[in-house]
Amino acid sequence: MTRIQIKRVYDQVEESDGMRILIDRLWPRGIRKEALELDAWPKELAPSAEARREFGHRAENFDAFAHRYRMELDASDAVRACVEGLRSKAPQTLTLLYAARDPQINHAVILKQWLEERLGG
Repeated sequence: MTRIQIKRVYDQVEESDGMRILIDRLWPRGIRKEALELDAWPKELAPSAEARREFGHRAENFDAFAHRYRMELDASDAVRACVEGLRSKAPQTLTLLYAARDPQINHAVILKQWLEERLGG
């Protein structure tokens, strides 16, 4: 059983992070690539640019965004392959890294729940 956690890319790296994957489509501002300790950057797990624009990180748009993002995840063969890859690696802990400022209203919260449903987290 994989434990899944979310963490901002700007937070301190910890040994307990386990497998660390960046789940944003764009590289986070202000971080050098060699400074961010990553195991993978599966861009297919990020929401589409159109979904992100519609969301605009506004709380009133979050429910509609969550619905759309989950539909994107469900419909993607690339996402399905990524999940199978994660399942085969069976990390004890999987840390989803994101750059958004709000820790409650962002795609990492949605992806964490979605992955827990599929990976038994």
